[in-house]
Amino acid sequence: MTAGPSVTHIEPRVPPPAFGRRDPDARGYFGPYGGRFVPETLVAPVAALEDAYLEARRDPAFTASLTAALRDYVGRPTPLYEAGRLGETFGLRVFLKREDLAHTGAHKINNALGQALLAKRMGKSRIVAETGAGQHGVATATACAWLGLACVVYMGVDDMARQALNVVRMRLLGAEVRAVDAGSRTLKDAINEAMRDWVATVADTHYLLGSVLGPHPYPLMVREFQSVIGEEARAQVVAVTGGLPAAVVASVGGGSNALGLFDAFVADADVRLVGVEAGGEAIVPGRHAARMAGGHVGVLHGTRTLLLQDDHGNVLPTHSVSAGLDYPAIGPEHAWLAEQGRAEYVHVGDAEALEAFQQLGRLEGLLPALESAHAVAALRALSGSLSQGAAVIVGLSGRGDKDVASVERLLAATAGSPGAEDQNVAHR
Repeated sequence: MTAGPSVTHIEPRVPPPAFGRRDPDARGYFGPYGGRFVPETLVAPVAALEDAYLEARRDPAFTASLTAALRDYVGRPTPLYEAGRLGETFGLRVFLKREDLAHTGAHKINNALGQALLAKRMGKSRIVAETGAGQHGVATATACAWLGLACVVYMGVDDMARQALNVVRMRLLGAEVRAVDAGSRTLKDAINEAMRDWVATVADTHYLLGSVLGPHPYPLMVREFQSVIGEEARAQVVAVTGGLPAAVVASVGGGSNALGLFDAFVADADVRLVGVEAGGEAIVPGRHAARMAGGHVGVLHGTRTLLLQDDHGNVLPTHSVSAGLDYPAIGPEHAWLAEQGRAEYVHVGDAEALEAFQQLGRLEGLLPALESAHAVAALRALSGSLSQGAAVIVGLSGRGDKDVASVERLLAATAGSPGAEDQNVAHR
């Protein structure tokens, strides 16, 4: 294997989203996970949203307008780049799906544009959204500016501090950013406040949820808007290698980036699907966000899924160096894929994610989002179970500009601290 840059030209093509590939049942369940758990005031609006979405995805004009926007505004297709020096380190052919090169710097814009176009189609004039790492907030503010919609973004005050750059970006794009100082002051609480807003303003407002969470149809709708990632990556890797990859790896907070990438490969039994959760500081209550390592079935934010909770059903606090992975529940379709044995989930600690952040910068000249750094960090353990030179696609869900200041502080705080080497990647 030859180290160094490897860039292969592939004729760009923007596929439409993969609509109707794997619908949940009529009640919105993937196996035992999913459903619709909402207050009475939202029963009719959520049902209307489902009807509007299913009607829109059958309309060729809606698909055409979304596909054109993804091409001309977002800049799709994003490249599939072979990271030669990184691959040499692990004895693999590592391909990075470069969502960091999409407009706004992350995958979130794919879903934000789709839902904003749907909201406009439904006659809504106002959007509310939540954000953790800030990328969904930036994407939503961008889509609203593009379409002339009012925009309010809820964000936990702790996340606002560690993602200050994205707060400024949202405000410059015309969004109102409302600080949430309740609970853990992170993503979970931002979702709570956004849903409260929606309850009170359903007549003119659409809630633009950012991940494969929430009541049906959100887990389906968000996955389908993100499916362009996997559609492109599948065609690109076949064009370069002549076949499918041995594994596809992506970080999992709620899980939209991962499901968007996995979607095109779910039917390919020989392709391993590997989701990477936040192992935080340790797998003890309150110090991680690895739902597959310590979660139990429960209901949060309108969906039945795996949830970090105590013996009395109280939602546990979470921790991750990454704001986008710092969430106590996982998307219901991820829980279903894990139960079926179709996808496997690992967790990566804060220390390994920070190491991978630096490694990708030094080897490939790329600074990933801390969310994406978790996926890169998982390659070390994964390489031991793959053949030499096997092809692996890693979802580079976003760029790391937003995290540079946080990384600088974290590295300064942890320099020389004992025990960091003990935070190993763990498989389950």
